[in-house]
Amino acid sequence: MTDEARVMSRVALPEEAQLERQLRPQRLDEYVGQRVAVESLRISVEGARGRGEPLDHVLLSGPPGLGKTTLATIMANEMNAALVTTAGPSLDRGADLMGILTNLGERDVLFIDEIHRLPRVVEELLYPAMEDFAVNFVMDKGLNARTMRIPLRPFTLVGATTRPGMLSSPLRERFGIFHHLDFYELEDLVSIVTRSASILGAPLEPSGAEAIARRARGTPRIVNRLLRRVRDYAQVKAQGVVTAAIPRRHHRAVRRRPRRARVHRRHHQRRGGDARGSGGAVPPESGLHRADAQRPPGHRRRLRASRLRAAGAGDRTGRASAGMTDLGKILMGFGVVMLLLGGILLLAGSLSGKVPWLGRLPGDIYIQRGGWSIYIPLGTSLLISITLTLILAVFGRR
Repeated sequence: MTDEARVMSRVALPEEAQLERQLRPQRLDEYVGQRVAVESLRISVEGARGRGEPLDHVLLSGPPGLGKTTLATIMANEMNAALVTTAGPSLDRGADLMGILTNLGERDVLFIDEIHRLPRVVEELLYPAMEDFAVNFVMDKGLNARTMRIPLRPFTLVGATTRPGMLSSPLRERFGIFHHLDFYELEDLVSIVTRSASILGAPLEPSGAEAIARRARGTPRIVNRLLRRVRDYAQVKAQGVVTAAIPRRHHRAVRRRPRRARVHRRHHQRRGGDARGSGGAVPPESGLHRADAQRPPGHRRRLRASRLRAAGAGDRTGRASAGMTDLGKILMGFGVVMLLLGGILLLAGSLSGKVPWLGRLPGDIYIQRGGWSIYIPLGTSLLISITLTLILAVFGRR
């Protein structure tokens, strides 16, 4: 993955986990954007907290990087409960989910990221846990099989998914609260990058904040990642203050390196896979001399022979294309000749009785029935066409 692709990716990178936790808001009052979802969650949280009950199960959907994990953390903080985080692909056995559910405290929040990737067996264990706060566990097999019902403490399940259509209907219907997160507006991204800059201690001008927000593709994760990269660039290349020109210069610097690499790679491919540069010199520390030394004897000879064969194939291809061009010219000339021949035959139609050979060559067709007749001079047309072609060819060479 190129540097530009890593910066503009909406997927969380492993090295960013700690810094993302530092920049995440902890309360609903600190959350920026998604006003409809935030207001609905605020009402649900205040109502459940006032009754002393756990929050209803919540399903959050939307593209990566829009704040689903952040909202799960905020709901746990607002409910004064612990947050237990896991992911759908990591729960490949029912025993794993059993261990997590039985260790949950009262009103704790269980957050399952990528919940649409839960295995079918694990998903079916969640049904009674979400409805009755109990798990039906089957012990033994065959005639000795029996079901043990294990009660659970009331908890809240928060599921996050990027593909809500892949959720099964029984699981989706057990969520009481459903919210879809959309991409953020420019004003919200400016507020997010300004808040993140104050936390990181990075001097940021309003024009610089707007320039970063315009490049973030409506995603807070990208805007925070761009802020960190631009902060480093401003600290090294500028006076440390992020202005409107700094993101543009950083963007050009990021895009320039992959382009040079692509040009370098295409140059090597045109050279037939030779690892040397344009000057043919390879530094000893690059390791390419060792690679050449490890190649079998006669490698360079075979490489030159393959290049010669490729050059010969190219010459044959060029000759074939030139031959096709000449054939096309001949066909065009033949078409012109046929047009001239048609005009000549029209003029000579009245002379069919005076010219002795016209209409009597092998291949000419003449049909007369009553008061009408059909005349198709195939042989005559072929003879005249060949004659005119030869004449044009002779005059064309001269």
